[in-house]
Amino acid sequence: MTYASETRRRRTFAIISHPDAGKTTLTEKLLLFSGAIQIAGSVKARKASRHATSDWMEIEKQRGISVASSVMQMLYRDHVINLLDTPGHKDFSEDTYRVLTAVDSALMVIDAANGVEAQTRRLIEVCRQRDTPIITFVNKMDREVRDPLDILDEVERELGMPCVPMTWPVGQGKSFGGIVNLRTQAMTVFDSGSERLPQDFETIALTEQSQLAERFGLEWQTAMDSMELATGASPTFDPEAFLAGQQTPVFFGSGVNNFGVMEVLDALVDLAPAPKPRTSNLLVNKQPVVKEIQPEDSAFSGVVFKVQANMDANHRDRIAFVRMASGKYTPGMKLKVQRTAKELRPTSVVTFLSQRREAVDEAYAGDIIGFTTHGGVQLGDTITDGANLQFTGLPFFAPELFMTVILKNPLRTKQLQTGLDQLGEEGAIQVFKPEIGGPMLLGAVGQLQFEVVQHRLKAEYDCDVRLEGCQYTGARWITANTPAELREFTNAYPQRMSLDAAGTLAYLCTSPYDVRLAQERFPKIHFHPLREHAGLALGSAG
Repeated sequence: MTYASETRRRRTFAIISHPDAGKTTLTEKLLLFSGAIQIAGSVKARKASRHATSDWMEIEKQRGISVASSVMQMLYRDHVINLLDTPGHKDFSEDTYRVLTAVDSALMVIDAANGVEAQTRRLIEVCRQRDTPIITFVNKMDREVRDPLDILDEVERELGMPCVPMTWPVGQGKSFGGIVNLRTQAMTVFDSGSERLPQDFETIALTEQSQLAERFGLEWQTAMDSMELATGASPTFDPEAFLAGQQTPVFFGSGVNNFGVMEVLDALVDLAPAPKPRTSNLLVNKQPVVKEIQPEDSAFSGVVFKVQANMDANHRDRIAFVRMASGKYTPGMKLKVQRTAKELRPTSVVTFLSQRREAVDEAYAGDIIGFTTHGGVQLGDTITDGANLQFTGLPFFAPELFMTVILKNPLRTKQLQTGLDQLGEEGAIQVFKPEIGGPMLLGAVGQLQFEVVQHRLKAEYDCDVRLEGCQYTGARWITANTPAELREFTNAYPQRMSLDAAGTLAYLCTSPYDVRLAQERFPKIHFHPLREHAGLALGSAG
């Protein structure tokens, strides 16, 4: 049994960018143009009742930013497109990194006035490590922006790969005339307005040179000259090089005006890859054996890359987001969580359009499906219909900021414990429980994570907490070759030992010198700045 015809129809990609480059707006417009939603929510107008479809958390509505990645599925040109909108804010980069392990390509949004910004650089690095193909969309061309040649030059430098223009802008800001589509050899004329649909824009074939020159004057001539320079300096588009992460097709437009978005949607279908094979460690006699899992294989397998608690406040449920790696899902299937060897019994299985959920009739490799559970599933868990597989590669980074949790009402201890357990398993924050007792510690990559967790503990678990500073400035996960070596180390530093949400042992540091001194004293202990799921594969010693 092979599911090749279904997997070839799938496209699974993440939208990545620096905050405010227009990522969530672009997400809305892609959904609108595919027919998945009828009305696009304004991301900026937070006081209005219409919020962006993809920002569902209360705190996102208050602040107008995305703090949790969201998943949306749509149908376009007989293709099933799974779109993952990621948080742009650096404080939530861990969530974004994990999302990038679940996609086959990325759509990078760049603000045409600001070029490649800090957070985009970080995300580019993750894509480069995984050779993820990147499609580039240069947004906000209807504003006063930088020269398109400058932007291309910067993108090439930052990505370390050549850009291949697929569309080219004519003018910018108030004199933005539209874009030339190099694939169709026609110019689409710009007309501002967020209610316009693709068919409403006028299109003129490039063969009508005199009409275009007369209508757009100097802007047309300048655009033709710079386009000639850009295409002359760029390689021709090579599908193989793009899929290997060695060149990026570039599109220009204005997401807020629905302009240039259709070209991106078509590129996702025409150029972006279908689901790829995934490497798994097959456990044979307790020894890992590497095996490549093909998407069209008949056996079901998938990996949990995100767990979200309380998406539905009425039901207090938790959803495990699973990226399917192979096989077909059908309702009522018997599935097993590999880490615990326990059967997974979800109360429902859904696909997403942000807040809207639909029960799954069938799903294939590349699809993102949500298992509604009440626990028992962690980030990075491999789920199969029986085979012993273990997908790896879901990263947890050692936190750089720590706070102590003080509960204002001691009678809410049980609720606090539940809240911290769930938020820790979800990956919203890292929770460390000191081995010798005392208050729980929260570890974060950025300050905003603390604020979100404090807000969610109050709103979702009715726990009012105070967060106080503590002496710790870092953590390292520790392993040893023998239990005796580990015991000797933990006995020497009982105050520094703690367990994270997955029950993995960590050494808490008060300064960068701590690790060096401990390493000198105990050379056989391995200190890890990166943990892969469930302690199965810890990163290189740090």
